[in-house]
Amino acid sequence: MNFTLSKLPERTAKPREEGLTMVMDKGLSVREAEDMLSVSEPYIDLIKLGFGTAFVTPNIEKKIAVYKTAGIPCYFGGTLFEAFLIRGQIDDYLRLLEKYKMEYAEVSDGSIELDHDEKCAYINRLSKHVTVLSEVGSKDENKMLAPYKWIELMKKEIEAGSYKVIAEARESGTVGIYHSKGEVRSDLIDEILTQVPQEKIIWEAPLKGQQVYFIKLLGSNVNLGNIPPNEVIPLETLRLGLRGDTFHHFL
Repeated sequence: MNFTLSKLPERTAKPREEGLTMVMDKGLSVREAEDMLSVSEPYIDLIKLGFGTAFVTPNIEKKIAVYKTAGIPCYFGGTLFEAFLIRGQIDDYLRLLEKYKMEYAEVSDGSIELDHDEKCAYINRLSKHVTVLSEVGSKDENKMLAPYKWIELMKKEIEAGSYKVIAEARESGTVGIYHSKGEVRSDLIDEILTQVPQEKIIWEAPLKGQQVYFIKLLGSNVNLGNIPPNEVIPLETLRLGLRGDTFHHFL
């Protein structure tokens, strides 16, 4: 920090188990990645190469190397896993993880129909090679899972070997744990937290209002994901009560 202020909430230090910030990289250039890290590296814990962008992003090896050099794990978006799976190319996907020396992988079923026991089997299989993040919830705004179903799926995926379960919202913040206009499904969140430990969940929260909601509900060390690259520093000020939305919350 650049100077001293009293009465700030205590933030966990890297490597963190709680208070994670996962950034969504939707196709940054190598230079943009370097620029982002030049100011935000202390506050970024994970970087997702969003959906299938890794397939078409030029110089992907160089960008992954930038993140690795900074000591920040990056991983392919779950949609890329689904793209390989639906084409019967899961062995190719495993070779891809090995080729790029990925230490993390995301298992999701937001765009495909996948039997949950089969999904858990993939989580278990991949967890023997990499750290697995699994995503719960559909990208289809018309598919609204009941709270008991969210709880059931999350608990089974954790048991199968997921390091953290990601609560789906897309990069738009308008599906899954949110309504179509981005409002939080607060009753759903409350239900989930009765049975799933908050430290095991990464809440996708790309919009400021969503970030504020979770920080006020669960504190500055809540795990948040799908954060845009230019919103990492603003998010950290929210976590510390140095922005109007949370200014009085920690005093």
